[in-house]
Amino acid sequence: MAAMDDEKLPSESRGKPIRCRAAVSRKPGEPLVIEEIMVAPPMPHEVRIRIICTSLCHSDLSFWKMKEFPAIFPRILGHEAIGVVESVGEDVNEVTEGDTVIPTFMSECGECADCKSTRSNLCAKFPRPSNFMPRYGTSRFTDLSGEVLYHFLSVSSFTEYTVVDIAHITKIDPEIPPSKACLLSCGVSTGVGAAWRTANVEKGSTVSIFGLGSIGLAVAEGARLCGAARIIGVDVNRDKFEIGKKFGLTDFVDPANCENNSVSEQVIKEMTGGGADYCFECVGLISLVQEAYACCRKGWGKTVVLGMDKPGSQVTVPSLDIICGKTLTGSLFGGLKPKSDIAVLINRYKDKELQLDEFVTHEIRFEEINKAFDLLIEGKCLRCVIYMTNE
Repeated sequence: MAAMDDEKLPSESRGKPIRCRAAVSRKPGEPLVIEEIMVAPPMPHEVRIRIICTSLCHSDLSFWKMKEFPAIFPRILGHEAIGVVESVGEDVNEVTEGDTVIPTFMSECGECADCKSTRSNLCAKFPRPSNFMPRYGTSRFTDLSGEVLYHFLSVSSFTEYTVVDIAHITKIDPEIPPSKACLLSCGVSTGVGAAWRTANVEKGSTVSIFGLGSIGLAVAEGARLCGAARIIGVDVNRDKFEIGKKFGLTDFVDPANCENNSVSEQVIKEMTGGGADYCFECVGLISLVQEAYACCRKGWGKTVVLGMDKPGSQVTVPSLDIICGKTLTGSLFGGLKPKSDIAVLINRYKDKELQLDEFVTHEIRFEEINKAFDLLIEGKCLRCVIYMTNE
């Protein structure tokens, strides 16, 4: 699909509800239902966006299958997307109608102590994504019978139009192809940022990545850009090695082939002469966090956790390892501040440094959105881009 132009959208819809199609998740694990919904106009500090394309992330899959809290239905999933501003509410000055934007689950109000600090990418004003609009606690979606449809991660991109708070909106260069730009809304930014911002991977260092889904491969890409000398992928699917080579993987470990199934003692430490400088957990399993931590080097080794296990899960690590200088930390959205760091990644893509095209393995029409779920469940895709129109 060609890059978007900055053509202005019709203004007659401004300030009025829009009737459009959305893929609604009504019951856990059941196919999404494409139906017509009503999207209310934006309130102050809000932006209504026409979605150009969106992609499916494992977080969408996890919440789609979830039966207990924080699961909530009916809901419009999707949080990795790109679109064009249709209209804005009062007190919105960053964007205007026709601007190309990326919505992100990560907020950046620009006013709180966290947003003003270089030490964190969290936002104290809007600390977590919401099922509603964050400033008002209400939804902008209803079905044609008037039933409220819940938001997802403050984005909800599986719809032709959505409403997002300006704190979750980043204006971008419209020349970048939409199918590549939408990946920076979550997955690729998270992985690349974890290596670049959170870990600050040094040139010539060794990196070990546990889990080679799209996030893990994005970590590899980030480590490659940082100049890591050796990037070791750990996964039970050997096919991931060939895929990972595109993103800088130099070595591969299949835990099933390790004696006693101890990746840390039997393989990584031997390969790296004592442990990797940086380890990344990209699956969301506490046992894997502990294994990754065991694999990092004493003295300066750093383990970064990107995956999230079920609520209430706790990590246990040896206190001696902590005393000996090993670090365990987490990374949300790769430690990136969306409104400034996404632009950096876009420029690196335009300069042919950052790889994005290689992450897109499938492209489908909105009507086929349930096929994207099947592909991800079967492990047949990295990112499946879903086009809202056939243009």
